[in-house]
Amino acid sequence: MSTPALVAIVAGVAALLAILVGLAFAGPRSELAAGTRVGGVDVGGLSKREAVARLDGLFEKSSVEPVHFVAGSRAYTFAANQLGVQPDWSGAVSAAERSGDGFGPLRGFRRLRARVFGAEVLPRIAVSDAALDYVLDRIAAGVDRPPRNATLERNDLRIEVVSERPGRRLDREAAAEVIVRTLGQIERFSNATALPVAVATPTVSAQMLAAAAANSRIAVSAPVVVRAAGRSFRLPRWRIAELLKLPTGGATRLAIGGAAADAYFRTLSRRIGRPPRDAGFAVYGDAVQVVPSRDGLEIDVPHAARVILRAATRPTNRVARLAVARTVPDRTTSEALAMGIDRRMSSYKTYYAGTADRITNLQLGAAALDGTLVPPGSTFSLNRAIGERTVERGFRSAPVIIGTEYAEEVGGGTSQVATTAFNAAWEAGLRITERHPHSLYISRYPLGRDATVYWPALDLEFVNDTSDWVLVRGFSESDGISIAIYGGESRRVESSATPLVTTGSVPVQRIPDPSLPKGERVVDEEGAPPSRTSATREVYSADGKLLRSETWNTSYEAEKRIVRIGTKVSEPKRTPKTTTPPADTMPPAAAGATSPKTRP
Repeated sequence: MSTPALVAIVAGVAALLAILVGLAFAGPRSELAAGTRVGGVDVGGLSKREAVARLDGLFEKSSVEPVHFVAGSRAYTFAANQLGVQPDWSGAVSAAERSGDGFGPLRGFRRLRARVFGAEVLPRIAVSDAALDYVLDRIAAGVDRPPRNATLERNDLRIEVVSERPGRRLDREAAAEVIVRTLGQIERFSNATALPVAVATPTVSAQMLAAAAANSRIAVSAPVVVRAAGRSFRLPRWRIAELLKLPTGGATRLAIGGAAADAYFRTLSRRIGRPPRDAGFAVYGDAVQVVPSRDGLEIDVPHAARVILRAATRPTNRVARLAVARTVPDRTTSEALAMGIDRRMSSYKTYYAGTADRITNLQLGAAALDGTLVPPGSTFSLNRAIGERTVERGFRSAPVIIGTEYAEEVGGGTSQVATTAFNAAWEAGLRITERHPHSLYISRYPLGRDATVYWPALDLEFVNDTSDWVLVRGFSESDGISIAIYGGESRRVESSATPLVTTGSVPVQRIPDPSLPKGERVVDEEGAPPSRTSATREVYSADGKLLRSETWNTSYEAEKRIVRIGTKVSEPKRTPKTTTPPADTMPPAAAGATSPKTRP
């Protein structure tokens, strides 16, 4: 027999034997292969339904049994049902079934492998995320200990290094896997299961602070001399120790800083430096003079801190030379001169009236707008110049007019400041773009030339329509406030007003008063009728050219006359009744008495 034929025969026999072996171990498809284990439980030979039922029954019993864990030096106990742990036995059994399934001989070989080597299938495990997080938080609270960096500590003039200390932390992700997998098993062990705990390493060691410790000890070893702007100051050792900012928060280098250093540099700045002074304006009657500006002197604090530290960390030549820079004011003398403010354009005064709190508000308002500068073409706003009237700023509660009623509000009286500013702008010939009259007529103001404001809705605004800047000044005097406007143009203003015209009758409010006799009338408020007037202004330039002519019409509402009407009814006087006693009961003298008319 030839060799190829022999090989073919051997191969055929081997294939036949393999098929026979496969068929011998194939077993029924309705049973799981022998040697199959799911979650550590032997389910070989069982049907899929039987296997799932067995696994569910076993796990139901074990799910209430406590399982012990240890993390660090602390022990913890949980049960599977506490964390909502539930293995997917049905899915695991289906996976085991597929691993031992197949066509005829192929199934047999697979099952033979499971019989010889075993086949383990682990189920997927569901868990309550909220319960698991709670457990992990509880464990971490007992386990976690943050690492402590090495630090420098100062005790008076002694600097010491405090060594680092490693920390520890729960590896939450790995611990969660261990907890869920352990609780998902049917078999329970008496030994505690260790949870993974990692070491937290400090970021700063004592070795890393060695240089800073050495420098800090040199810094407090002797005084330092600070020189700036031709002056010298001595920094004693204790002061240097206060100024040192020892490394913290992962830093390893020494610095000058902290609250004590901030206070020291503020004091040094006051002694050496000075703030720049803007050019200003001084008024003398109708004239204005420019007050020259002045450069300031300023210490560069961050640079000064570095220079002092370098001097302090030198064993010798412990002198810190600080540079002082000049600072330029926001408004120089030349800029102030170029603004063109050299004369008074107008001034207007109103007199104090009302309570002391109202007068305080007038003075605060005048002071707040004092010094306001308005560029050419820009608008002056009284609300913006004074700001919100609040108790924190010193304003007080005082009478105000709201509609046609009198009330009290913080800042009451500011409308008199507005009336004063309105008339100053009127007399200066500036264009007035927003003005609101009082709703009630106030006789102490010029006809048709009063103004009111209310934060933030009602404002007084005028435009600087000159070619130069305008300066608004406010003054508090012994008997009133005045507002003056200074600029570079002279304008002539001619004003006139129509008489106050009554436009209706006085409304009457009658109030019954049971304390007054019926019919009696008492007038508490006289009231006033509604009225109107108009004010005309003609503005001329310095050369007599008419710039504008305008008429402002103003209407005032009526004030109620308040009359109390008596409603009390008087009771009639009663005459007392007299009774004549019988004759036999009258006294003798009374019996013989006669009336005066018949007496002789």
